[in-house]
Amino acid sequence: MTPIMRKKSALISVFHKDGLKPVVEQLNALNFDIYSTGGTEKFIKDLGIDVIPVEDLTSYPSILGGRVKTLHPKVFGGILSRRDNEKDLEQLDAYDIPQIDVVIVDLYPFEKTVESGASEQDIIEKIDIGGISLIRAAAKNFKDVLCVSAREQYDDFLKVLVAQKGEFTLEQRKIYAAKAFAISSHYDTAIYTYLNTTETNFRESFNTINTLRYGENPHQKGYFYGDLNAMFDKLHGKELSYNNLLDVDAAVNLMGEFTNDKPTFAILKHNNACGLAQRDTLHQAYVDALAGDPQSAFGGVLISNKVIDEATAQEINKLFCEVVIAPNYDDEALTILKGKKNRIILIQKIFSLSKPNYRTALNGVLYQDRNLKTDSVSDLKMATILKPTEKQIDDLIFASKICKHTKSNTIVLAKNKQLCASGTGQTSRVDALNQAIVKAKFFNFDLQDAVMASDAFFPFPDCVEIAQQAGVNAVIQPGGSIKDQLSIDYCDANKMRMVFTGTRHFKH
Repeated sequence: MTPIMRKKSALISVFHKDGLKPVVEQLNALNFDIYSTGGTEKFIKDLGIDVIPVEDLTSYPSILGGRVKTLHPKVFGGILSRRDNEKDLEQLDAYDIPQIDVVIVDLYPFEKTVESGASEQDIIEKIDIGGISLIRAAAKNFKDVLCVSAREQYDDFLKVLVAQKGEFTLEQRKIYAAKAFAISSHYDTAIYTYLNTTETNFRESFNTINTLRYGENPHQKGYFYGDLNAMFDKLHGKELSYNNLLDVDAAVNLMGEFTNDKPTFAILKHNNACGLAQRDTLHQAYVDALAGDPQSAFGGVLISNKVIDEATAQEINKLFCEVVIAPNYDDEALTILKGKKNRIILIQKIFSLSKPNYRTALNGVLYQDRNLKTDSVSDLKMATILKPTEKQIDDLIFASKICKHTKSNTIVLAKNKQLCASGTGQTSRVDALNQAIVKAKFFNFDLQDAVMASDAFFPFPDCVEIAQQAGVNAVIQPGGSIKDQLSIDYCDANKMRMVFTGTRHFKH
């Protein structure tokens, strides 16, 4: 059978029209037949370009309020027909179906509609049916059809269209097909996430990717999937690295505990706070946070819960630090901080972190609810005869907030709303406590009347004994050990105060 020379054609059905004009003009210049419907059809007509309504092809109008327009054998037959299959070609001729060589689709903005707070009915109407079907059909038949599946692809497609005069290689069509299924799968994931209330299947998808210089180490590739621009305005500095992002994540989560408090400043290194203080002024909060561990602060991530002023910026500028995060900056402060070429300066926007928390493990994913529980005064159960004073309770809650965001096993020592030291990521709670005591003494902290927070219960009274000998006189811990009474008895015998929260805060 001699192949019939057929005129090339394109089907265009898009939500966003911006950037489409030069694509349509070039297709027209290359003598493509153009099929379209609805708003896209009108857009093309207004350009003065001939367009064939899909209704003329199908002999069926758009029905059900626009829910059904392109779902027809004459459309999908033209897309899915195999050009090297004799029977397919015979059927195209028998049913007067044109071959469709290019499909251009931009889906209804489902995610944007959800984010806008629209009604459920409006959201449901933004679930694209015809568009997603066109994408899947065109991508499946990439051997013969090129699929443009989002407006972000218009510019690249136009370059190919112009350079190759409407001809496309198999490799190009395959690349566009992969992009199409990425769009399709992301779209379905967003719908599933919106509708799901009972299923526990793991589904997650990100369309935004940032290629990082490398991963944790230079020999590892690294990427960030997510929209950093939704969380921060980057004002200055080099690109965030893999390790920077881990520290920024830890910093943001930690400072989230102090958002509406008095001026609070934290310094983090390797995902743990090495300094944190709360004071009447931000300048003093920074100075006292730095005093917690000026050695570890070198190359750290700094975060504030208030606008950074000139005086604070002058102090920060004396320190080599990788990242500074704040709700905003005074003009003078920003000028000072920009004095270091590579220093990353971020404005943190108001946002809510996703509720689920997950990480890879073995050959799967560990998934859990985010730890949104913050210990409060109302949670406290007085375990000892002596009750903590109001000032001690303030310090205990302060220490507990830090403890929650420190690597387990952890012990946090605090005094007067200042982090004295913490023992982080130790294999025993005693080791964590001893590490904290040694570190506090090294930086000349007086632990007399300090408080201690633990992320989990004490299985033995050894920790309260060691802490008491170092000067600690108040303790906050979850409780729940079968040997709690041993720790309580030691505290009572040595005039210590201890409260139980009932909530463990492991961070493995």
